[in-house]
Amino acid sequence: MCRSIKTLRRSETATTTGEIEAAARQYVRKVSGYRVPSARNQAVFNGAIEEIAAASRRLLEAFAVDVETGPDRWTPRAHAASVASAEGPSTIRG
Repeated sequence: MCRSIKTLRRSETATTTGEIEAAARQYVRKVSGYRVPSARNQAVFNGAIEEIAAASRRLLEAFAVDVETGPDRWTPRAHAASVASAEGPSTIRG
């Protein structure tokens, strides 16, 4: 699985439509091999993102996950900081 795609089914907060779209975008990038598609492929690329986001939302809602309209709230730095604090003090010495 692509490391950039995060788990959207979680109990502490609702999933946002922005997070679903970001996960769909990362999936399409991974499968297509394009980070940014050519102008010729842009419509197909965007259509795939929309379809995957819609299917992902249906799946999450079937699992009774709250989905709210909003932006992608996840940031790599915030995620890294939360992982580091959950793991405790580092044992690596410089």
